[in-house]
Formats: sequence, C-alpha cells, structure tokens
Amino acid sequence: MTQSQIHTSAAAATTQSELPELPADGLRVVSLGGLGAIGRNMTVFEYRGRLLIVDCGILFPEPEHRGVDVILPDFTPIADRLDDIVAVVLTHGHEDHIGGVPYLLRLKPDIPLVGSQFTLALVEAKLVEHRIKPYSLTVAEEQREKLGPFECEFFAVNHSIPDALAVAITTSAGTVLHTGDFKMDQLPMDGRLTDLGGFARLGREGVDLLLVDSTNAEVPGFVTPEREIGPVLDQLFRAAPRAIIVASFASHVHRVQQVLNAAAAHRRKVAFVGRSMVRNMGVACDLGLLTVPHNTLISMEEAAKLPPEEIVLMSTGSQGEPMSALGRLAAGDHHHIHIEPGDTIVMASSLVPGNETAVYRVINALIRLGAAVIHKEVAKVHVSGHAPAGELLYLYNMVRPRNVMPVHGEWRHLHANARLAQLTGIDAQRTVIAADGDVVDLVDGRVSIVGTVPNRYVYVDGLAVDEVGEASLTERRVLGDEGFIAVTVVIDKATGKVTGGPYVVGRGFTDRPEFDAVLPLITTALAAAAAEGVSDSGALQQILRRLVSKWVSSTYRRRPMIVPAVLHV
Repeated sequence: MTQSQIHTSAAAATTQSELPELPADGLRVVSLGGLGAIGRNMTVFEYRGRLLIVDCGILFPEPEHRGVDVILPDFTPIADRLDDIVAVVLTHGHEDHIGGVPYLLRLKPDIPLVGSQFTLALVEAKLVEHRIKPYSLTVAEEQREKLGPFECEFFAVNHSIPDALAVAITTSAGTVLHTGDFKMDQLPMDGRLTDLGGFARLGREGVDLLLVDSTNAEVPGFVTPEREIGPVLDQLFRAAPRAIIVASFASHVHRVQQVLNAAAAHRRKVAFVGRSMVRNMGVACDLGLLTVPHNTLISMEEAAKLPPEEIVLMSTGSQGEPMSALGRLAAGDHHHIHIEPGDTIVMASSLVPGNETAVYRVINALIRLGAAVIHKEVAKVHVSGHAPAGELLYLYNMVRPRNVMPVHGEWRHLHANARLAQLTGIDAQRTVIAADGDVVDLVDGRVSIVGTVPNRYVYVDGLAVDEVGEASLTERRVLGDEGFIAVTVVIDKATGKVTGGPYVVGRGFTDRPEFDAVLPLITTALAAAAAEGVSDSGALQQILRRLVSKWVSSTYRRRPMIVPAVLHV
C-alpha cells in the first residue's frame, strides 16, 4: 500500500469562516494535538453547536526549543466558543493528556472535567498550584453519562498508569470510540484488564469511527506483562552493592509498587525524590492504589543519614530532564545525595521519541561518576504502556469500525497503524491520516477531511504563555549556536557624521575576536549613507547588520546574531 492510497491531510489551510457548514446530523472532529508527535493530545468533537473535548495535554520541548518549559495545544479555534464546551473528558493522568488543563481553565475555570478518580485527583492536585478549583465529575468503567448532546460510555483500559479509560461517544451521526492510550496486558499488576468484552459488544452495535493509539504500531507482537518486571528488579536489588536509584515516570504507580516490594524484600528503605513523584504517590496512597510495606518509606533527609547499601531512591528524570532529580544527581548538584562508584541506577521507562540524546547524556554522566546504569536495552526493567501491532490487529478485528483515524503518534506511527487497519479489511478511503488542525467530518457514515483550522505550538516559558514565538526561538538558537556581535555608533543629528565609535563587541562568537579590520568598513559605509542623506536609525542599523554579517561570514565562516545600535546626539 502506498501513501497515496491513504486518505491524508489536505494541504491548503482554511479559516474558521471558510469551513463548510456541518450538517445537522454530522459530527466534526478536530485534533489540536497528538498527530505527528508524541504529546499535546487534544481532540475536539462538535455536534449541533456544542463541543466535547477529549484530553488536553502538553508536549515536552526538544533541544531546539531553547528555554521553553512545555508546549501547549493552540486553543485559538475554540477561544471564542468556550461557552459551547460541555466538558473535557480525560482518558488518564499522564502529562501529555492532562498537562494543558490548567491553561485551558485559565480561559474559563468552570469548564467541567470528567475522568476517573485517580485521573481527576492528579489534575486537581496540579490545579492547586494554579489556584483553580475545578468542577469535576468522577466516572468509572461501565458507566454512561450524557454530556450535553453527547452520550458517553466509559471502558476500562490497561495502561502504564491506573484508572485509564476509553470513551465511546454516541450522537445521531454515529458512534465514535476513542481508545485513549491502552494495551492488552493479560496479567496487569492491579488486575484491571482492558474491557475486550465491552469493545466487542460495542463493535456488534456498530462503531462508525475508531480513534486509536498508534504509538507502538511499528512494534510486532503482543505486550510483555508488567509482572515480569518484578523478578528482574528483585535480582538487581539482590546484587546491588550500594545505593539504588530507580528513575521512572512520576505517575507509574505499578512500577513504584514493584520497587517498594523489592526494597522491602531486601531490607532497604525507599525515599521518593522529585516534587511530582512525592505528590503523585501521595495521591495514589490516599486512593488505595499504592500499598507501602510497613516501615519501608522514609524521607530524603532520613535516607541521607543511612548507609548507601540500605537505601533505594525512587526518582523522576527518566527522560533526561536536566532539572529533574536524576538530572541533578548526574550533574553532581543534588543537595542531599551524590552518586558514588558502585551505585546502581535503574532507568525503568521507555524513551519518549525526541528525548534520546538527553537520556543518553544523563546515562553517560552517571557512568562517568562510577554508577552501573541498567536500562531496558540491557535488562527487562520496563515494558511499554501502548498496544503493539498484534494487539492493534486484535482490536480492529474485534471492533470492525467503519472508519479509522489513527491518533497519538509520530507520522511513522500513524501510517503504520493505518496499514494495520487496512490489513483487517478496512477500506483505504475510510482510513484517515490527519494532521493537527485538520477538520474531519463524519457524515452519513463516512469521514472526510473538509479543511483545517489554525494550529501552532504555544510555548510556555516560565510564567509567560504564548509570549515566545518562532522568531524568538530562532534568535535563541542563533545565540546558542553562534553567539552575537554588538555594533554601536554615535551619530551627530545635525551632520550625520560619526562622533563616537564604531564599537564592536562579540560574545559567544570566538574566544579571540579581532574586529579591527571591520571598523574602517563601518566608518566608510556610514559616511556614504550620510552623503546620500540617510539618517533614519532603522535604515542605518540595516546597513550595519548587512555589512558586519557579510564580513563575519567571509572572514570566519560563521553566522552570529548581529545587534546594531545607532545613537543620535
């Protein structure tokens, strides 16, 4: 099957006003994130003038997003329709599905949040930091709720976090099943299986559109059970001569439970490291989702006083985040604990695409300090939370959807998922690969891309939201890679002649800058400009920028940022 055989995104962009009118019995689906990248998951469903949102997550920045903390979905397409939103349904509590909720609720704090008990508890703990008290509705598997004109039914799904849900959305346009993130672990740690019976029943009733997790669509076979990780951790704990640090996602309750069990079996104490780890595990304990063996959990201050062979640190930072607990340990600047030769580091998570360089940088730093680093490529210390190809085929054959829209994945994942759907007999014309912002209509049982809405990355930098754009990021990249050169001249207002300077200073450009050769060129250029009657500061700055840029390029083969300043006196 070639790419041309798949119903793909339209190239042309349209404005909201240019979109075709949605028929009365049609359903509109717009993904504002989650297509083409892992993260920023957010899907908007429109029916009879009302909006239902499924998930509102963040995307973690890559190295080229210098200074950016997180990346949000673009709320512009719904910004003037906030009163039309009946609810935000949250499938589970991972940051790429809930991290954007505080920023959406800043626009309208009373938008109802719908999700499982653990998911809402994580969101509410996060919202406390934003001083937002949400209106929330707790739901569970096998429960049905009417949210405005949308009939919603919830299904248990197994994932790398407790209490994950899939949601079926029914209107007169048909039934849509959104799987959320899921896998089909047959031996889950908490005994909570993906509701295959419910999916099969829904399939018999008729699923008109299936939005399905694509993350592991390229991985053959079936998922490894989480239970197989426990014996591996037990063996590692038995052999470790000194301190053990286990890095995982701060929401992976099942992995934390396995670490607690292994620590108790080997008479070690456990301390949680990292604010999100402490917060999330506190929530899990309160809800009975995490069982702490007696006299096992201690504080970081207590751990620092114990012999290293008696402690286990359960840490954040499995994705190489420099400011995480593990990142600070690798850099040697954690205020309680320092890595010593003989320590064992267990990276108990998979790599989020795009984080590979950062993770291996941390691994190398830890090894250089003398630690033994164990990760999934050398030992079975993690299994994925996403269904591989075998399980996706099983789902397609069970649900038999009329139309398919792969979600949650990079382009290679979406296309691999589309191929799997077609292997089970789903028509290529009913397999839609959309991009973020594409508008997909379900009308008379068929889906089609009818246009696009504005969709861009919204950057959060500290407390600033959407104050950093692509232009600023480009400047940051240039400054980080090439440095800058500042050129300052003082010009007499009356005569246009240079009365001070030119002064040229470089930073981050070269350790031994030599600017003597460019000074007469600047003076000559400014004299020529004055002779021609050019006195505008902007025009003179442009002359300086072009001249210095050309000189630097020919002399040094470099492209630093040129910052000219013209002062009139």
